[in-house]
Amino acid sequence: MGAAISQRCPAVLVAAPASGQGKTTVACALARLHTRQGRRVRVFKCGPDFLDPFWLALASGAPVYQLDLWMTGEADCRARLHAAAAEADLVIVEGVMGLFDGQPSAADLARRFDLPVLAVVDASAMAGTFGALAHGLQHYQQGLRWAGVLANRVASERHAQMLQDGLRTPQDWQGALMRDAALALPERHLGLTAAHEVGDALARLDAAADALARTPLGRMELPALQRFAVDFAPPQAPPPVPRLLAGTTVAVARDAAFCFLYAANLDTLLALGARLVFFSPLQQTAVPDCNALWLPGGYPELHARRLTGNAALRASLAAHVQAGKPVWAECGGMMALFERITLADGQDVPQWGLLPGHVAMQPRLAALGPQQLDLDGQVLRGHTFHYSTCSTTLVPRTHTTRPGSDAPVEAVFQQGSIRASYFHAWFASNPRATAALFTREAERHG
Repeated sequence: MGAAISQRCPAVLVAAPASGQGKTTVACALARLHTRQGRRVRVFKCGPDFLDPFWLALASGAPVYQLDLWMTGEADCRARLHAAAAEADLVIVEGVMGLFDGQPSAADLARRFDLPVLAVVDASAMAGTFGALAHGLQHYQQGLRWAGVLANRVASERHAQMLQDGLRTPQDWQGALMRDAALALPERHLGLTAAHEVGDALARLDAAADALARTPLGRMELPALQRFAVDFAPPQAPPPVPRLLAGTTVAVARDAAFCFLYAANLDTLLALGARLVFFSPLQQTAVPDCNALWLPGGYPELHARRLTGNAALRASLAAHVQAGKPVWAECGGMMALFERITLADGQDVPQWGLLPGHVAMQPRLAALGPQQLDLDGQVLRGHTFHYSTCSTTLVPRTHTTRPGSDAPVEAVFQQGSIRASYFHAWFASNPRATAALFTREAERHG
């Protein structure tokens, strides 16, 4: 990702005053609109998010990576933005939560890389206050480059005119998207429904792109977009990744039940020298021939009966563990390893039973936030985000901690060759620690 010169490219960070305003819809619409016109668009997601990138990748036709000044680090962000600018006509970054929410926030990222901020505001229940909100977002913190404001879920053309008239700076107006169910992206308890599970996903994105094409923002051609041009400074050359997994085949569960996979995590395993084979625990009856297994997060609770009904796959998993081959199970991957799961409706469903105990779905979010995991002095960064709780007789081998704190947070369990936690690791933050997750105990210490 290194290069000696800066790369100049139009870029925009799509932000909002809060979650639920329509950032993803607008970011996808902008990406889809320009991609359809034959332009090369690269999109990023601010913060640790698995679901929005499914939609952003579908809209842009390219992999979507996360940017987070803490989890992924400034150097990683700089390298990815520079590489994207070198090959793209437009770079889009979707923000996280509200513009100034979180430590670090989307605004921190925007200031660090001089990204122009486009504010998306759900204006369905306001008129003149829209202008006050836009003004506050622009001026609350100094040094924020501004791309304007776009009103979402607007009732009528008259409503749109009222919103526009309320702006102190008329040129900040980037248009209005009307309230339209066809533009909505479906949601469930962890966020958006994954794009590959929505039959008309591309049609929804095309409808959003068509709507955006009628706004000042959507009518901008490449010459006009140069007002948003950013000079992305060249990154320092990253340290070489040691090929600690050369000769190791890692089987990766990937289907509707296990879909929370960072593209950068797969890249890191490949850089470590691993060979990756993917399989579906929902459809296949055996773990592929491999040296180690990764069970990522996802939605085992939505597929609990199919998982437990696949007895052959469960037996294959048990044989893998009995052979002493490593298993790293994150969040949903860990949930499926317990004896049973209590669903949101109170029903108990057996699971794979390779770890003692059970998990229970909760009506509210059980944990959320950045986390780090110290494995024998090697620290992995990541996050936690789950709606279930765990009850087990296992004694945690260790715990994750929050940034700047030594207080234990998420348990990390180990039984035999299985290591499991609610913690989602960002492998690129420490490739050496990542390699240890997929290496036998004797090999790690010998």
